Amino acid sequence: MDREAIQERFGIIGKSDALRHVIDQVRLVGKTDVAVLVQGESGVGKELIAHAIRDLSNRRHGPMIIVNCGAIPEGLLESELFGTEKGAYTGAGERRAGYFEEANRGTIFLDEIGEMPQNAQVRLLRVLESGEFSRVGSATTQKTDTRVVAATNKDLSREVEAGRFREDLYYRLSTVVINIPPLRQRKVDILPLFEQFLHKYTQNYNAAGKTLTDDARQLLQEYRWPGNVRELRNVAERMVVLLRKGSVSAEDLRPHLRGVTASGSSDLVRVDHEERRDAGGSRERELVYRALVELRIEIRELKEQIAQLAKGAAPVRVTSRRLLESGESDLMMMREEDPPFIEEVPYEIETDDEENGTSAESTERPLTLPDGQPLPTLEDAERHLIEEALKRFGGNRRQTARALGISERTLYRKLKEAEEEEESSS
Repeated sequence: MDREAIQERFGIIGKSDALRHVIDQVRLVGKTDVAVLVQGESGVGKELIAHAIRDLSNRRHGPMIIVNCGAIPEGLLESELFGTEKGAYTGAGERRAGYFEEANRGTIFLDEIGEMPQNAQVRLLRVLESGEFSRVGSATTQKTDTRVVAATNKDLSREVEAGRFREDLYYRLSTVVINIPPLRQRKVDILPLFEQFLHKYTQNYNAAGKTLTDDARQLLQEYRWPGNVRELRNVAERMVVLLRKGSVSAEDLRPHLRGVTASGSSDLVRVDHEERRDAGGSRERELVYRALVELRIEIRELKEQIAQLAKGAAPVRVTSRRLLESGESDLMMMREEDPPFIEEVPYEIETDDEENGTSAESTERPLTLPDGQPLPTLEDAERHLIEEALKRFGGNRRQTARALGISERTLYRKLKEAEEEEESSS
C-alpha cells in the first residue's frame, strides 16, 4: 500500500515532508512484529498512528487492546495488565484475565507509557523479552503472543536520566522510534486539516458551509497550536456550531485561540518556557473541568438508577458522553440535551416542627419499594449497581466502566472506597 492510500484509509491529512516521513516509517514497521515507540506532543495523533501500524500488520485480524497507563491508579495497573487470581487481594473474588492475556495474537497499545510505575515496568520488560507473565497472586507462568506499541508525550531519555524510567525497558521499547512533529513544525498541513474538519462538522451538524478569509488563513498558520491537531479540530467545530455566517475571519478565530486576545493583540511566537507555563495552566483547568463534568454525569446516573429502583424496574444502562471517552476538554462539546452543572431543585420550606427541633421526616415511615424492601441509599444503590455490572462482564473493569457510563479512573476510585469501608467495618 502506497503513502497516499494509507493516508486516505486512515484519514491522515497533510503533505508536509515530516508527515510523509512518519507514514513511510509506518509502512516499514507495519509488516513486522518489532516493538514501536511513538513519541510526540499531546494531540498530534499518536493513537491514529498506532492503529495504522496494527492494521498494516499480519495481526490486523487479531484484537487491539488500548491501555492508558496514566488513567489507571498505580496500585491497580499490574492487575489490569497481567490479570489476577482469586483472593490475590481484598475484593478479588474471582480469577480475571489481564490485558496481555486478552491481546494474545494481537496488539496492545500502551498510551502514556512514561506514567507507568517502576514495579510494572519490570514485569513489562519480561513480557517484551520472553512473552511470559504471571497473574497477580499466581506463581504460574503464562505465555502471550502480543505485539507492543507504546506512546508518550515525554522525552523518555530524560526520564531515564532522572531515574523515573528503566533504561533497559527504554531500549527494549525503542526498537523503532516514530517521532510525530508538532503542528507548528508542519504549517503546510494546518489549512488542509482545518478545512477538512470544517467540512466534517458541517455535515455532522447539517450546517451551512464555511469558507476562510485570507486573514483567517494567515492567522491559522501563524498560531503555534500548543494543543496540536486536537486543538485545531476543536476550533473548527466551534466555528461550525457558533458562527452563523458563511465566512470565517481572523476576528472570528481570535477569541478561540489560546494566547490570542479578542482585542487583536497576540503572542503567536512564544518562547518555549512561556509555552510550557501556559500548557501547565491549561492542564490544571482541564482537570478541574473534567472532574466537574464527571461528577455531574455520576449524579444524573444515580438519580436515574434510584428512580428505576423505586418503580421496581431493573437498572438501566446509561451511556457515557463522548466528552469523557475522547478526553476532550472543550466546553462547546456539551450537547444541548445535557443538564447544567447545578440543577435547579425546589427549596425546602422550614416548618414549625423543624424550628422546635423536631423533623416531620422523623415521624414518617421509612420509604419502601413496591416489594416492601426499604429504599436503598444512594451509596448502597451505587455499590449494588457496580457489583452487578462487574458480575455481568466477568470482572472486566473497562467494560463495566463503559456500561455504567463512567471513566475507568472513577470506577477504580469507587471500588477502592468500598474496599476501605469494608476493611474498616470488619
